[in-house]
Amino acid sequence: MSEQVAAVAGGVVGGILLLLLLGIAVYLFWKNVYFKASYEELTNPASPVQAPVRLQEPNVARTKSVPFIVPPKFHRQAWIDMINGEQIQEDSDLYVTPDSGPRSSFHSLAGAYLVGSINPELYRFPEDKSETDFPEGNIGRLWFSVEYEQESERLLVSLIKARKLQSPSSSCNPLVKIYLLPDERRYLQSKTKRKNLNPQFEENFVFQISSSALYQRTLKFCVYHVDKQKKHILLGQVIFPLKNESFTGDGKVIVWRDLEADTLELPSEHGDLQFSLSYNDYLGRLTVVVLRAKGLKLQNERHALGVFVKVSLVNHNQFIKSKRTTVVPACSDPLYNETFSFKVDQQELDTASLSLSVLQDSEGEETSLGRVVVGPFMYTRGKELEHWNEMISKPKELVKRWHALSLST
Repeated sequence: MSEQVAAVAGGVVGGILLLLLLGIAVYLFWKNVYFKASYEELTNPASPVQAPVRLQEPNVARTKSVPFIVPPKFHRQAWIDMINGEQIQEDSDLYVTPDSGPRSSFHSLAGAYLVGSINPELYRFPEDKSETDFPEGNIGRLWFSVEYEQESERLLVSLIKARKLQSPSSSCNPLVKIYLLPDERRYLQSKTKRKNLNPQFEENFVFQISSSALYQRTLKFCVYHVDKQKKHILLGQVIFPLKNESFTGDGKVIVWRDLEADTLELPSEHGDLQFSLSYNDYLGRLTVVVLRAKGLKLQNERHALGVFVKVSLVNHNQFIKSKRTTVVPACSDPLYNETFSFKVDQQELDTASLSLSVLQDSEGEETSLGRVVVGPFMYTRGKELEHWNEMISKPKELVKRWHALSLST
């Protein structure tokens, strides 16, 4: 009985081994046939592989271009017969190195083809012209950024750099004082840079100010030169009103402004007003930018609520239209920086004039602190007439000047 069982087991094992050998043989046969068919398809002379066409390089200036080269492809190179291990060599060598055009490290690769060149000038970032374009008479330029943190009620000012400072001596030791007007008693100060007309500051400053008062304040940057006796000599200043700025966006916005020379003239008897005029002859538009006033003689300061400027257009002594600035807190040196436009035909420039009146708001009552009239020869003389004529001679250009206020009507 046991012999019969052993015989049956032996037969089963033998049958399994036989089936396994048959499976291996079938697999090897299939593999042999498959790779042979693939080889014949690749080497079939009826459909030869076309040699790549080498394109001629266009005439590009070699000094300002970079060769653009297509790397080699996988051509008919020394196919190996996977069945019997025989090596098949093609009749012709398809690897051709370009014999013309600029040399490149890519030429070390056989079969690389030069198809053209790339002009690097097309991929450069636009040049920052704020570093190079300085108008005639420029006394320097200042870069800074301003942010406001609502939660902590902090005004963050980053002083970045200055360029093209005009020093009164052979060397320049600049520093910057930063004020938050109207408070001119307190300021923050940068470090002094030694012997540098183009200083890089990279300093941060913080002013604590509530959000309700923020837009009524103005930043003032004063750039000084420190001489050997430690005396501070003013090189120029930048006035930056915050009321026109938006602090809701994320991230810093870098701002640059040209320095303005601080006038050394004493204020006039009733104060002075600074504004710009511009006329666009194509649009027939007269633009007035009310900048600031200084040396105002406030009346009954205890009841003064604020100061504003009213700009009126008059033609042939007939009132046409008036506009007014916002009311700023009462002080002798208010800042406005507000722009107004009036429609004036070019033919009317000889008969029209502008009246700018500085008014004090005292509990609903308006008191005149002075005014200035600019216009043609029919109405004005002196600096006011010169300002008007310069505006006409320089169309579309802002012409800025100071004018003394007068109480005469």
